Amino acid sequence: MKSVERVSKRGRQHFLPIWLLAGLGLFAAKNVFAAEYYVAPTGSDSNPGTQASPWGTVQKAASTAAAGDTVYFRGGTYSPSAGITFSKSGTSDTNRINYFAYQGEVPKIDFSNMNVSSSGYSMGITVSGNWLHFKGIEECCLKETTYANNGFDVSGSNDIFELLNMHNNMGNGIFMGTKTGGGNLILNCDGHDNYDPTTSQGDGQNADGFGVHYQTSGATTIIRGCRSWWNSDDGYDLINQEVPVTVENSWAFGCGYSNYGTGRPADGNGNGFKMGSSKNGIRHLVQNNVAWGNKASGFYANHSAGGNTWYNNTSFQNGTQYNMLASTWDSAGNRTDGVTLTGTKVHIMRNNIGFPNKNTSMNGVDTQFNAWDLNITPAAKDFLSITDPSVSGTGQTIETTSPALGPRQADGSLPNVDFMKLAAGSAMIDKGTDVGLPFVGSAPDLGAYEYGASGSAGASGTGGATAAGGATGAGGAMASGGRTGTGGAPASGGATASGGATASGGAIASGGRTGSGGVTGAGGAPASGGALASGGAPGSGGALASGGAPGTGGATATGGRTGGSATGGAASTGGTVGTGGSVGTGGSVASGGTIGTGGFAASGGVASTGGVGTGGSVASGGIQGSGATGGTTGTTVTPEGSAGGCSCRIAGAQTRSYSGLALLGLVMVALRLRRKR
Repeated sequence: MKSVERVSKRGRQHFLPIWLLAGLGLFAAKNVFAAEYYVAPTGSDSNPGTQASPWGTVQKAASTAAAGDTVYFRGGTYSPSAGITFSKSGTSDTNRINYFAYQGEVPKIDFSNMNVSSSGYSMGITVSGNWLHFKGIEECCLKETTYANNGFDVSGSNDIFELLNMHNNMGNGIFMGTKTGGGNLILNCDGHDNYDPTTSQGDGQNADGFGVHYQTSGATTIIRGCRSWWNSDDGYDLINQEVPVTVENSWAFGCGYSNYGTGRPADGNGNGFKMGSSKNGIRHLVQNNVAWGNKASGFYANHSAGGNTWYNNTSFQNGTQYNMLASTWDSAGNRTDGVTLTGTKVHIMRNNIGFPNKNTSMNGVDTQFNAWDLNITPAAKDFLSITDPSVSGTGQTIETTSPALGPRQADGSLPNVDFMKLAAGSAMIDKGTDVGLPFVGSAPDLGAYEYGASGSAGASGTGGATAAGGATGAGGAMASGGRTGTGGAPASGGATASGGATASGGAIASGGRTGSGGVTGAGGAPASGGALASGGAPGSGGALASGGAPGTGGATATGGRTGGSATGGAASTGGTVGTGGSVGTGGSVASGGTIGTGGFAASGGVASTGGVGTGGSVASGGIQGSGATGGTTGTTVTPEGSAGGCSCRIAGAQTRSYSGLALLGLVMVALRLRRKR
């Protein structure tokens, strides 16, 4: 028998300090690099940024917070005189910098007093940092001279923009314009009433709700669960975007109009979903969306040199329902319109509804199982309601009485309204073909809503709503029907789509779809009349950082992702989730961390002229007006820009209890071993 050399007592004594040092290293790594900060309109930048002594400006937080940190913005109105820049970055999906609304409150950044340039652009919130998460913030009222200025101007990558309310800007609500990067998630956001009357390109030409442009490489960006209305130009615009984008479970209505739908800007385009133009013929995925009452087209291909994939969309009473106009460009950049796409470049259209069936430029389209292909003429009896839910008044802020513009559901998804949902006996039930989206019955239905399915418009993940003491997800799992697959399923008899880029940090692989996860647990009632309520800890599908300790009263999910299937979580035919890609682009708390008093569900309203008191919430989509019933109007407005204050990283409570327990355990083991000697 071979002898076994045993470690002597002296040897074991040498190991003890090594174990202790390792434990101390683990403890330090988990504690030094994360902090919580607070900002309030009544605060001061000379304060330490704690809950008791918050900072006074958003820029102070943006300049101080580092990877792993969370900043809570208290309710009320912030009035900066200059733009705000977020240039610092997180390092990964589990080590983001989080900028969250404080629980039950709505921070409003009002740029009415900002000095804008007359010789160039003056953006409101500039985001160049990566791995950031913005949640529950209202932004408004950025002016222009001859340049259309954007509320959010984004060049960063792998960022999450969740439950934002961007309105009344003289430019886009949010504009993403970067050649590289991408991989961003725009989740459950609102962009509305943006109008650029004095831009050099014409009256209303450049104010969209959402824009993604100019990217030539990098990961896919996803727009999910959003609303866009009364923007003078378009609802969603992807012009000059050469990397695939997924737009799903979203609404666009009243675009091409202004002043609550009463104005008609002379140069605004007025398309709901403008999904082009690409000179290289890349393929966007457009699914489970509803467009109605837009001045031009509900869905528009906008001169793209290649087709998009259009699944289960509903277009109602737009100027034109679907316009698949295609073009080509020569080497000098000259465009030829009205071409017929062929081969892998054709548009793929399945299970769409046009009411009425009024389409144009349908040459070069692989169109099957749509209402017009099946000779179905949609009628009022086919739907639970065709009454426009955005209309309940004229020339006024109507969100408090409009079902479509009112509160979101508890998980942050779109309001559950009957509008354009199929009625029993509808001619469009079970008339579609399987494209990988969930369905009930013998075959998929036509349009954005599956008859008999739970939820509305495809439930969208909220990214794990912030709860008092609960855990936070950072972007949520895939929504109902949350299948990417830039190119989609092969058309019966048609060409398959070209592949798309895989999103960094969790975007979906080309051709694939995600299934599991995505529906967050209900938590916190949505704000009365507000679009930014979310509250509560995530349910199935919410992600917790591995090893993240719960906040006071918060439960942990032993790390990792769990979650039952979202409505529509079945795998898409012909595709799987990208290798190593987690669902969505977010989904985790900063490394090892927990959220303390996050969240922002509440009842009540916000007067746009003042701050929100504790318990207030966004006023019905955030358009300016008098205080909404139930809200508390703040009385103090503190301008941005004060300087000074401690920038040391000690503010807030450190939430790393698991590391402390591990260290304590190591010390106890060491002491026990010493006694045995």
